[in-house]
Formats: sequence, structure tokens, C-alpha cells
Amino acid sequence: MPFGNIGIGGLILILIIALIIFGPSKLPELGRAFGRTLSEFKGATRGLVNGESDDEAKKTPAAPETPAAVNK
Repeated sequence: MPFGNIGIGGLILILIIALIIFGPSKLPELGRAFGRTLSEFKGATRGLVNGESDDEAKKTPAAPETPAAVNK
């Protein structure tokens, strides 16, 4: 596979191209969206690995948020 290892130089090149295309004001927003998507994907794969379906995940109550977590 010729593109298996990107390396530091390749990542820097990709970031420079993204900066040119989207501009500096959009990059933080794109990073947050990518992070949320990756987090949701990891959660879904953990659910599949643990044998939990979407219906079972919706039935379990979420942990209540603490005031300290809300203020961050």
C-alpha cells in the first residue's frame, strides 16, 4: 500500500491545504465537528463490540450531569 504511512510531512501538507481552502476561521469549527464525529463513531463501535444494540442503549438512563461539569 503506497499511502499506508502518511508521516509528519504529509500531515503538515494536509493542514496547509485545509488552511488555504477553508481559512483560519473555519478550521476550529471543522476540528470540533471531526472530534464529535469520531467520538460518536467510537461509542457506536464500543456498543457493537459489547453486544449492545441501539434500542438497549436508548433504554439505559444517562448519568446526570454535575454542576461542575456544566460550568466547564
